[in-house]
Amino acid sequence: MKCPHCTTTIHPDWHTTEIYKTPEGYRIGGEQTLWRVRMMSCPSCKSDVLMLGRAIDTKVQIVEPPQWTQVYPEGINRSAVPKEVPTDIAADYEEAAAVLHLSAKASAALSRRCLQSILRDAGYSQRDLSQQIDAVLAEQDTRKALPTSVHAIVDTIRNFGNFSAHKITDRTTLQIIDVDPHEAEFCLDVLDSLFDHYYVRPMQAQRVKDELNRKLQAAKKPLAK
Repeated sequence: MKCPHCTTTIHPDWHTTEIYKTPEGYRIGGEQTLWRVRMMSCPSCKSDVLMLGRAIDTKVQIVEPPQWTQVYPEGINRSAVPKEVPTDIAADYEEAAAVLHLSAKASAALSRRCLQSILRDAGYSQRDLSQQIDAVLAEQDTRKALPTSVHAIVDTIRNFGNFSAHKITDRTTLQIIDVDPHEAEFCLDVLDSLFDHYYVRPMQAQRVKDELNRKLQAAKKPLAK
């Protein structure tokens, strides 16, 4: 996971404590509500992270495992969206990051729409996201093909069950799909890589070329094409 404070990738080392169980007299159907808190400190920035979990407990076993919600820090810290990214795509990304700690499903739905928009901007116009992903992974044009590292992480998304399988239409753009929190966060990591590939690096290359042409023009030499 990534530390929600400093965004460093870390291996979580949780310490879990039971803080409350519904009293015997308040049992419903022989079940009790069990509340737990788990905490860890980031080994990089030393900041604390707290999660609150609710489970259903019987005398025999916990029949529903805890559903964990991050309570501190509130929200997740991610790097700012590069200024080169179109505003509508950046807005979806920022909202996906903002709701991640509240709903992995909602975050993934926004990331999914963001991913489709990026691929459409790149010329992959298929309406089905899974077909867009297949197309970009099969790209033979070396000018458009993904770098090996980015290719590998985009390919990983196809293992996220329903993430790319459901068709996206005008009515189902934000269709809620089942993903785990770590999968929803990984989707944001994929978007970060695509931002760099499709928007940041091309703009950096263009700025370098423009600067070169200014120098060539001043020297009265042919401009770079």
